[in-house]
Amino acid sequence: MSNPSQPERPAVTRRTVLLAGAGAAALAAGAAGAGPAAAAPRTGAGAAAQQGTPLCEVPGDSANAQGLGSGDLAIPYYREHDNSWGYVFGDSWAGPGLSGDYLGSPVMLNQAGFDASGGTPISFTWAQPTGGAANQLFDYRHEQDNGHGWEVSRIPNDCIEFGGRTYIQYTSVAVWGPPAGYDGSLMSGVAYSDDHGVTWHDYPYHWPGDTQGVNQSMYGMWSFAGIDPDGWLYIFSKRWNGTHRNTADGGAIQLFRIQPHEFRAGNFGAQQNWAFLDNRWQWTNSAAPSPILTGNNIGEFSVKRIGGTYCMSYFDVTDYSICTRTAPRPDAGWTAPKPQIAGNNTWPPSHWGKPQLPFLYGGYIHPGSANANSLTLIVSQWNGQVGQSPYRVLQYDGINP
Repeated sequence: MSNPSQPERPAVTRRTVLLAGAGAAALAAGAAGAGPAAAAPRTGAGAAAQQGTPLCEVPGDSANAQGLGSGDLAIPYYREHDNSWGYVFGDSWAGPGLSGDYLGSPVMLNQAGFDASGGTPISFTWAQPTGGAANQLFDYRHEQDNGHGWEVSRIPNDCIEFGGRTYIQYTSVAVWGPPAGYDGSLMSGVAYSDDHGVTWHDYPYHWPGDTQGVNQSMYGMWSFAGIDPDGWLYIFSKRWNGTHRNTADGGAIQLFRIQPHEFRAGNFGAQQNWAFLDNRWQWTNSAAPSPILTGNNIGEFSVKRIGGTYCMSYFDVTDYSICTRTAPRPDAGWTAPKPQIAGNNTWPPSHWGKPQLPFLYGGYIHPGSANANSLTLIVSQWNGQVGQSPYRVLQYDGINP
């Protein structure tokens, strides 16, 4: 979502492109079926689990108490230094419906304890950099050249903490409404914090994007699957499609791994790649990663190791749903995609009976999920209207991938 300080530009923003990416007719059908409200909570057995509970834009809620009125993404991560939880938002505002002061991107809210059962919804207990005063984490200016080329906003893709350092992988967006076949990115990078999210520094190496001459870089969006018991940090990445209208996305996802100490040092060239080489899949330094999955265009995605199982979720732009898959290992075969939350329940039949949330995107796996058969997903919703609600995140529990 671009900074509204440029009033002549709000028509083409990150979320309005849902109208083109998912099909205006489909969105209209979804809106007619349920409106912009969250799905109704379950009744009977398991009724305590959250099934579309909004985590911001509710008067007097915990996000507002921390200075955030409306925002999206809310990417969850485990803060291992104090056993708490962080949630990294994208473009955020002090008021509901993108109103009030523009806070920037990324923005972080924190939580002392997470209820994996879904018995109580996520409640934010402090913000970065100071409690009650949510603000932009990174030191850069929007809709300006900060030394790398024109950038509108830096959008977080995932966050992880290990060894006392916190990392956010982000995409710098140059164009929210790119022409067909282009991704509209400036570059991607990794920022880190050694004081648990208060101050941030950028690693000097950046992965060039569209307007730096590398359109469709497979390093545009990352998801940190976590440090496996084998000692490697596994990372999945794909083309930037935060606009949801990158027509050349093709759903391709690649996999690489790196030793945590090499990652901390910024020695990204030490990665090993999962590649199909010499007629077999193998870990190698002599070839680029090979796509492990392809198919429908997808937007935001998330991969996490939950109880020994690798779980993946993503926004399927083509299918207009949040889908999940699983694998026993990051380099093993993945199950077929399973729609979990649909933008509408009128098409296709795989949407029937699923929770319905018009104008959805995102869909991040909470690393504190109860188990691999009961995930918590954080899903975003925006109807494309600046100054109107909803522009928020919602919590869904009990998702069986």
